[in-house]
Amino acid sequence: MEPNTKKLVIRNIGLLLSGKMEQPILDADCLIAIDGKITEWGYEKDLDIEGATTLIDANSVTLAPGLIDSHIHPVIGDYTPRQQQLHWIDSTLHGGVTTLISAGEVHMPGRPKDVVGLKAMAIAAQRWYENFRPSGVKVLAGAPIIEEGMVEQDFKDLADAGVKLLGEVGLGTVKDGKTAKQMVTWARKYGIQSTIHTGGPSIPGSGLIDADMVLETGTDVIGHINGGHTALPDDQIICLCESCKMGLEIVHNGNERAALLTLNTARELKQLDRVILGTDGPAGSGVQPLGIMRMVSMLSALGDVPAEIAFCFANGNTARQRGLDVGLIEKGMAADFVLMDKAQNSPGATILESVQLGNLPGVGMTIIDGIVTSQRSRNTPPAEKLPQIETTT
Repeated sequence: MEPNTKKLVIRNIGLLLSGKMEQPILDADCLIAIDGKITEWGYEKDLDIEGATTLIDANSVTLAPGLIDSHIHPVIGDYTPRQQQLHWIDSTLHGGVTTLISAGEVHMPGRPKDVVGLKAMAIAAQRWYENFRPSGVKVLAGAPIIEEGMVEQDFKDLADAGVKLLGEVGLGTVKDGKTAKQMVTWARKYGIQSTIHTGGPSIPGSGLIDADMVLETGTDVIGHINGGHTALPDDQIICLCESCKMGLEIVHNGNERAALLTLNTARELKQLDRVILGTDGPAGSGVQPLGIMRMVSMLSALGDVPAEIAFCFANGNTARQRGLDVGLIEKGMAADFVLMDKAQNSPGATILESVQLGNLPGVGMTIIDGIVTSQRSRNTPPAEKLPQIETTT
């Protein structure tokens, strides 16, 4: 290896989850990453583990790609004025989430709604989370809320400055499908992904977005299809699932019955790969550090989905839907992982059985870009077994 190369070796893995629905479990007990990128996995006896700068004994626990929250509303740093709470992102890391995706920095006090101001804030938000990772967590932010008066050049300016996301369509002054579609088309032209608010109003200034507007607007993701908080009628949810190929985002802060309806409809369509998960927090209902893990457990248990598939909703599906370099066990992908085990005294013979019975696993460690970012979780129930750092230089 070159001088200063960082080599991570994780050995004695009990179960390796891939994030890929087509092959959710990999046949391996060891994984290697070089300089924060996955290079290989397999059986320890067949791999070169010499020269590890960080060597971790997984102690037979499960390793999965770090979980991704597809729908958050950050403001600045690790603080949210929505709940007057510090360190909510650090708490989320302790729930196994290593990447957060903004659906708009809408809780910023005095959020500018003029075109110059909203562009400035979006660029600033993208920059401050690019330059500062709370507890190591990747926060993909800078998601402007579209407002009346924006023109194509504004979207080019945003893209040129590094903005890659739109905030929830419908939270600003653009309320009609025709105008929203034009702006979403401009955004897509310059490589900016879009999400639309779905369902009843969530905060002052938002409003009802029904299936007709969602379909007319044509965003990349149907934000909180199960409502944030109020869901659309069943027939509209089914219509959305059947009438487009957009990502079906199910959130913790939505309607659980509508979440299961979305899941079952996607399964009937043989399109479970469209299902992705978010929390839609911080919000009026608070911060949910274990929100993504709870969604995995709930959808597995009540939706009768194998736990290894439900975990894909929380990492690989989102990675593929959004074109990220995280969330999958693939060569060249970021070495972002969560190591977890069956919670102490939980029913089920294995972690997968326990999760499918509706229980949360215990998180023992998180790793981001090949660097250990947390060890035993302060938020999940205690795991039966914990990974250990054997060597770090």
